[in-house]
Amino acid sequence: MNFTEYPIESLMYITNRPEIVFTHGKGSWLYDNNGKRYLDFIQGWAVNCLGHCNEGMIEALNQQAKLLFNPSPAFYNEPMAKLAALLTQHSGFDKVFFANSGAEANEGAIKLARKWGKKFKDGAFEIITFDHSFHGRTLATMSASGKPGWDTIYAPQVPGFPKADLNDIASVEKLINAKTVAVMLEPIQGEGGVIPATREFMQQLRELTRKHNVLLIVDEVQSGCGRAGTLFAYELSGIEPDIMTLGKGIGGGVPLAALLSKAEVAVFEAGDQGGTYNGNPLMTAVGYSVISQLTAPGFLEGVRARGEYLRAKLLELSDERGFKGERGEGLLRALLLGKDIGNQIVEKARDMQPDGLLLNAARPNLLRFMPALNVTNEEIDQMMAMLRSILDTL
Repeated sequence: MNFTEYPIESLMYITNRPEIVFTHGKGSWLYDNNGKRYLDFIQGWAVNCLGHCNEGMIEALNQQAKLLFNPSPAFYNEPMAKLAALLTQHSGFDKVFFANSGAEANEGAIKLARKWGKKFKDGAFEIITFDHSFHGRTLATMSASGKPGWDTIYAPQVPGFPKADLNDIASVEKLINAKTVAVMLEPIQGEGGVIPATREFMQQLRELTRKHNVLLIVDEVQSGCGRAGTLFAYELSGIEPDIMTLGKGIGGGVPLAALLSKAEVAVFEAGDQGGTYNGNPLMTAVGYSVISQLTAPGFLEGVRARGEYLRAKLLELSDERGFKGERGEGLLRALLLGKDIGNQIVEKARDMQPDGLLLNAARPNLLRFMPALNVTNEEIDQMMAMLRSILDTL
């Protein structure tokens, strides 16, 4: 690589990155500095829900950029208000606070639950979370996460996050006590390996939390905004949580997140919550375009149809190669390999010629698929053909 043209040595090390620089993208395709193109089935880790450089998002960004970037979160602005109204219109929530990342939204949810516990539940503050969960990279959200090894990286952890087992209601019930203020979970554990909470478990959880006057928080940073085939994954279970967080897909590629709650849970007082860029009109204008496109007639039906198509193709491949099946919802899916070859596949896929393929191994024994929600069946077929050719080389 020409480091003079791309002085990447100035960037702080945080992970091993391949020595390519992406320069542009369109739809399901990314292009690097050498002109090579890649079929992108990661899409920024489920961020680019409408693919790269969506025209509606570009138009919204350009129009708003000529008007107003950031008047300060101390004031209302039009795109902020319009997006909040659109989200409440299409969900079971009444109030919205905008943030910049999923971790920040989850941090806000933790604060909101603890504030509610202070006001209405005698200072209860513990939030039950789950093994293998992922809620972000702040100190509190890392403590809330059940990712193995995260309890020691920046020890001591923030206290108050006992861990239960997903889809095991008894493991949750035994942790509930007078200090419990909420239960927080991802309806689909994305980083944990695309593990969905069952419909029955979500319904049992809602019943249990109501019984004990405990809040139910759904972290839909990865599973929300159409990814599961419904606008929000909690809808699959026919329940209504008290608090929801959104990130990734809500901005379609720009830094935007949201914390939503029922009116009776929205107990922040002046000064409790804020942020310099929160709700800025530039990002919320893009978010409004994204959510408008996701809620357009027929769009989510198309996501469900393409999710079923991908599911069928992955099952076909699994049967053909002796793998262990697949799992997921909508267009958040995993192929269960049954052996630790996921990282090998990811590297070989990226290095393919003439076109590369971008995949993710959330765990060594599986591949995770997070394509654009408007991916075509033809692009799914192309991905499957490329994946087969890689498997032939192993």
